[in-house]
Amino acid sequence: MAALGGGALTSATAGVAAASAATATVPASIVSADALAKVSTEAAQEFVDTYYPALEASRATLSSFYMPPIKAADGKTVPVLVFNGKVIPNPPALQVMFEKDMPAATYEVQSFDCHALNPNYNAAGPGPHPPESGKNMSILISVSGYVKFTDIKENPLRGFHESFVLVPNTAVTAPKAGGGARNWLIQSQTFRFVV
Repeated sequence: MAALGGGALTSATAGVAAASAATATVPASIVSADALAKVSTEAAQEFVDTYYPALEASRATLSSFYMPPIKAADGKTVPVLVFNGKVIPNPPALQVMFEKDMPAATYEVQSFDCHALNPNYNAAGPGPHPPESGKNMSILISVSGYVKFTDIKENPLRGFHESFVLVPNTAVTAPKAGGGARNWLIQSQTFRFVV
């Protein structure tokens, strides 16, 4: 990560992971490793399948992918958003950046991976799902791929790597139906172009 200038990115993600771990309230043994793997993989797939198409064609919906801003136990505001080394103050500012400052683009995700960070994430009281469901966890997602900017003639194809921490949407208690609320929201995001 240091080769990408990720010192600030690492500490930002580590701070969110530590805050996430500090909120555990239910013994991890309630949720099996298989359930954690299944739920995190399904959540990551759903996220990748909706987030990158929104970056391409529905940038006005980007704010809906993020948790509402809150103060963490250490006094820092989350979500934590870092785009290519620049801290973005909040989800609406990121949305404006993509709507007004970023050229049209297509994203080709080459790979993604996910891991449960905290199987019992509980930032604002009891989670929206039964503890044994595994759906009250925080999840780390790592995504690599290419972005092609349509308005740039020279070197329009750029590699990227992006990391997300997703947390359950406490406003959702049932599966998403017909464009309703998202099941998982971004708590932390770091994006970096790969040289």
